[in-house]
Parts: sequence; structure tokens; C-alpha cells
Amino acid sequence: QVHPVESGGGLVHAGGSLRLSCTASKGTFSRYSMGWFRQAPGKEREFVAAITWSGDRTYYADSMKGRFTISREEAENTVYLQMNKLTPEDTAVYLCAVGVHGPALVGYGVASQVRTYDYWGQGTQVTVSS
Repeated sequence: QVHPVESGGGLVHAGGSLRLSCTASKGTFSRYSMGWFRQAPGKEREFVAAITWSGDRTYYADSMKGRFTISREEAENTVYLQMNKLTPEDTAVYLCAVGVHGPALVGYGVASQVRTYDYWGQGTQVTVSS
């Protein structure tokens, strides 16, 4: 099994930035599709961003475009989520997702689905104050 571990969450003022990290503990990281989702209290899990195993394509939810950037560093088995211009609406637990057995991220419709991913981290809390 793969055990992704997130880090980098915290408290930030509106307009600020944070960079989240997710490290996959086992397996061939270079073959994994990686995604970020978030979940606020009382709300469903929401897609944030995803990146293909090769890093050649990225996908973002509309509200994150232009503010968030997903990237991956193979040498560190890590995927990053750079978040800029944060607003209180971005407050949530951010979860890293790893796609191992599922379909390739051939389009937004696949990349944004929870069922595309096989393993999930515990999440890291992001709180944005107004």
C-alpha cells in the first residue's frame, strides 16, 4: 500500500500563501497520478488540483485556477500545492490522493473524481482568517 503524508497546512491571513507537500512512502512514485482535494466541515470532498504521473498535464477546479499550482518532484517522491491569494473560503482540510490502479488522468472529468484515486492521506488543516 501507499501511504501519502501531507504537511504544510496552518493559519494564514486572507491574501496570504501556503505550500502544501505530500510525500508517498512506498512504491514507484513516478507512476502515480496525484491529486489534491479538500473538505470543509459539513461539506462534501471537493476537487482542488491533479497532476499526471509524467507531470505533463495538470488540472484545476475553476476557483483555484490562477491561484493554486500543483507540481511534483520525483527525486523527493513529493507533490506540492502552492496556494496563493488565499481567502476564508479556502479554509478546509486538504487531502492528498494517489492514483495507482485507476485510470490515467486523461481529462478533467477523470482527474476530478474521488473514485479515480486509490490511497488517501489523513489531511492537513488550512485555515484562512479574514
